[in-house]
Amino acid sequence: MSWRVGAIGLGFALLALGGRGVAQEGEPLDPAVVLGLVQSFYDQTKTLQAEFEQTRYTRLYDRYDRAKGKVVFKKPGMMRWDYAQPNGQVFVSDGKKLLIYQPPEEGEKRGQLIERAVDEDQLPSAFSFLIGSGKLDKDFEVRLLEHGNEKFKDGYVLQLIPRRPTPNYEQLVFYVRTLTHGGKRAGVVQRVLIIDSAGNRNRFDFSKIKFNRDVPDRRFSYRPPKGTDRVTP
Repeated sequence: MSWRVGAIGLGFALLALGGRGVAQEGEPLDPAVVLGLVQSFYDQTKTLQAEFEQTRYTRLYDRYDRAKGKVVFKKPGMMRWDYAQPNGQVFVSDGKKLLIYQPPEEGEKRGQLIERAVDEDQLPSAFSFLIGSGKLDKDFEVRLLEHGNEKFKDGYVLQLIPRRPTPNYEQLVFYVRTLTHGGKRAGVVQRVLIIDSAGNRNRFDFSKIKFNRDVPDRRFSYRPPKGTDRVTP
């Protein structure tokens, strides 16, 4: 992901979901089973809307930056991130291209709009399972981490290493809670941690999650404010 100010981070609100997140006594902790609960649930999810808090740690400067906002995903391939002020950035993908709006910084009069292919950015790549363009078991090697060490109680923590190396990240960590949905157990990803090869960490915590609500396609088109500079990377 491209940040004019360097990095963005999140606080860590938790979504209260019904059902037990941890394995029942005697139930094996099989990462493939947990991954299957996640994949099967999101296979049936057409849209997802949520509030998010983001925390990004930049290793080079030993700095944390924080932001929050609202996000919406819709299959196939569409997503939109609207950052609250004072950040004000907007990330919009219609499944073919990604538009990134960066408002003017202090002392500037014009913001900028960057257009790039979706596979060139961290966000669409890391959240491909939500927009129908990836299969977790085929795309990643997975192992279960001790959630106590990760400060995530009553849930599962999955480490995902891409089978094909990508410049966008080195690994993903999913923080998963389980619920009963339609009489079956389902895995809901409540937090995503993205770690790149430089040791930078980009964390997203989701709350007020809504599934399968009506979201019009026009939500994924974007017209920047008048006077915005268009930038070709």
